Amino acid sequence: MSENLNNGTVYSNRKKVNNLKVPKIKEYEKIVGKEAIEKLKELAEFFDGIRLLDLNSTSYGGGVAEMLRSSVPFLNQIGVEDDWKVMKGHDDFFDVTKSIHNLLQGKKHDFTKKMEEIYIASTEENVNDNIIDEEYDIITIHDPQPLGLAKYLKKENQKWLWRCHIDLDVEVFQDNENLRELITNLASHYDAAIFSNVQYIVSSWNLPKFITPPYIDPLSEKNKELKEEYISEVLEKYNIDANKPIILQVSRFDKWKDPIGLISIYKSVKQKEDCQLILVGSMASDDPEGVSVLEDVKEESKHTKDVNILLNLSDLEVNAIQRAATVVVQNSIKEGFGLTVTEALWKGKPVVGRPVGGLTLQIIPDKNGFLIYGAKKRADKIVWLLRNPEKAKIVGNNAKDFVTKRFLMPGRVYDSLLAMKTMPHIPNESIVSFHPWYEL
Repeated sequence: MSENLNNGTVYSNRKKVNNLKVPKIKEYEKIVGKEAIEKLKELAEFFDGIRLLDLNSTSYGGGVAEMLRSSVPFLNQIGVEDDWKVMKGHDDFFDVTKSIHNLLQGKKHDFTKKMEEIYIASTEENVNDNIIDEEYDIITIHDPQPLGLAKYLKKENQKWLWRCHIDLDVEVFQDNENLRELITNLASHYDAAIFSNVQYIVSSWNLPKFITPPYIDPLSEKNKELKEEYISEVLEKYNIDANKPIILQVSRFDKWKDPIGLISIYKSVKQKEDCQLILVGSMASDDPEGVSVLEDVKEESKHTKDVNILLNLSDLEVNAIQRAATVVVQNSIKEGFGLTVTEALWKGKPVVGRPVGGLTLQIIPDKNGFLIYGAKKRADKIVWLLRNPEKAKIVGNNAKDFVTKRFLMPGRVYDSLLAMKTMPHIPNESIVSFHPWYEL
């Protein structure tokens, strides 16, 4: 079942995803400037008559779905025809792909023949179910779950890109022979790959590799400006004390996000400054470990005062709580790229995290946030921010400026389109980045 929309066609297990809309282009122009939008429109002209497809494994929960909910209608609005489809998968398939995700991020355990059989069987089921039943010129596959589709479905005149959003541990990946052989074989059917960070690149793959980070939509319900009255209503709804400093982490309930470690940090901070901890999370449909991690978090925090665990809030509610936060923490052990970090920086919040993965692109230490090894030192920095609100405000202002220049949708969609346009002319094994990073 499908429905053609002015903003693109969107499928999820053969069911229509809710209608996707973004504000008019002129609203983005007010944020990024007329020159940037004109440049994007000029590039969009190249794609006249070219059909794009984005394909991933979930229509909600997680950063990829959030990006596509904005980028698909945005591209259609500037004249680039883009659709979005979501592959089907049974529980055993998502158990396997979660294991693949963990392995690629550095967890050391075996990738078995049985796992491979389940992965291939689910891929073939989507192929047999005719998941791509229309003609497309360029197809972008997001993350490992649908990676295998190109092997079966790629046509002679199509271009396929794989976009890897995760914090890929290349050393561990190379050491895991079974997984390396499978992923490398499947990747060989692609014309290019896109990574968030140069350190994630598998250099031995014989295809062009582009570096461009994920992005946020500054005008989405998650990120647009809100009235103070609404923020107050949300805090009251969830029994959050508006007069007590808020330490916040927004993330999936995932061991890699280390929410248990954050609770420990909070306990240390609480001994020195009266504050509250809010953990906001969602349950992604392609992440079977989420429920057990959530139960662990509840157990760890049940005897700790002023801890609030909030599930599956609306985007507007998440926005409100982020804007109410005093300090935002991203306690991740691994992080391909923290979209929730970008959201917090966009809202002018000081962010404290580990110096891992994509966070090292998002945060310049001591300028627009803080990247700190060691839980005690992260706790000390949070205490310092609570005691020095004026300095925290300076850091937050720097953060908003940095995101405006680097991580908003119009600029990064430009990168993606430019990669699509140039990939036929890029030599294999080349690594291409379109701009420098560390400017504040």
